[in-house]
Amino acid sequence: MSHRRVVITGTGVISALGTGTEKNWQTLLAGKSGISPITRFDTGKLDTRIAGEVKDFEAEKFIDRREVRRMDLYAQYALAAAEMAVKESGLPIGPDVPHGYTPEKVGVIVGSGIGGIASLEEQHRKGLEKGFDRLSPFFIIQMIINMAPGLISMKYNCKGPNWAPVSACATSAHAIGEAWKSIKLGETDAAIAGGAEAAITPLGVGGFSVMKALSTRNDDPTAASRPFDKDRDGFVMGEGAGILVLEEMEAAKKRGARILAELVGYGANSDAYHVTQPAPEGEGAARCMRLALESAGMRPDEVGYINAHGTSTPFNDANETKAIKAVFGDHARKLAVSSTKSMTGHMLGAAGGYEGVVSALVLSRNALPPTINQTSADPDCDLDYVPNQAREARVDAVMSNSFGFGGTNAVLLFKRF
Repeated sequence: MSHRRVVITGTGVISALGTGTEKNWQTLLAGKSGISPITRFDTGKLDTRIAGEVKDFEAEKFIDRREVRRMDLYAQYALAAAEMAVKESGLPIGPDVPHGYTPEKVGVIVGSGIGGIASLEEQHRKGLEKGFDRLSPFFIIQMIINMAPGLISMKYNCKGPNWAPVSACATSAHAIGEAWKSIKLGETDAAIAGGAEAAITPLGVGGFSVMKALSTRNDDPTAASRPFDKDRDGFVMGEGAGILVLEEMEAAKKRGARILAELVGYGANSDAYHVTQPAPEGEGAARCMRLALESAGMRPDEVGYINAHGTSTPFNDANETKAIKAVFGDHARKLAVSSTKSMTGHMLGAAGGYEGVVSALVLSRNALPPTINQTSADPDCDLDYVPNQAREARVDAVMSNSFGFGGTNAVLLFKRF
């Protein structure tokens, strides 16, 4: 692969912790949970009645009011996070802009695990009540997942690769990794990449609830997401978006961009084992972490922190711990590992994008976010999970893990610039 280097110059996030990178970062460091009772629909018949709802999002601050009504919430999140990332980056596109990138060389790779499920539910209900000839003419474009990158590309005149990976909870990590490859290979010079999700709906929550995948700690929402803790009982759904602006390093330096971190490695593979459970001993996850290290030409002992997939499910957390030990050996005991899902909930297809932003900030801000709700030690989860309190620390390389239903895995590796 080409020796072109790829750097991160912009970030945009929306989560249950709030809208905007700075708000999210400060709340993460404070160890505050965004999990609360679901307010959008009646959960009375569900086993799970809590989630990480976004509370402060105002779409009209980012999107024309007339257009908002034509978009599903997941696409609104994607557009808003992209605007924040592009604004922070100062990404120049077009021949009339100083140091402007050729539009044909700027890509948009933004995915979602589920897409426009709220629009699907609403229009199905409308069809049953009034007839399917009364559906909104915008229904299909509200629902399909590639509309998020399509809308972003139209807004910023990005005429390079434009597509949406769909790989469950690994979606946005795959998006960022594929954008990295595209720049490395010279297909593009810059990219907007990540993911968005808005699946806190009756169908979304109900579906995961009947699978028995979700926490039922309804009486104590802020303590419900507890990755690596002995008393974990399932994940908590979250929502939002995480978007990065990636640029070829020399071009970014030439225009004087503020560089947050360098993306140096990417691994993608499959467990080929089970539709929902990880492979025994975390075998697939371990292989994926090794692939990321190999692509970066790095040794395991060069990594100082892992932003774990850390879902708060019994199977994932134990197997991810085993995978880390298998890859890092004795160095696993020296690593800091934390799961920001303990505060945001699991953002599904947006998780890897959000956690990619966190990984870049760990390198540029010299601090590690905690894993909150660490109160009961699990003998199967015995690493340093940065329990309950953030930590000042300088690390030179960060790994971000994302694993999804269907056995799909994606690992990103960031380095201090």
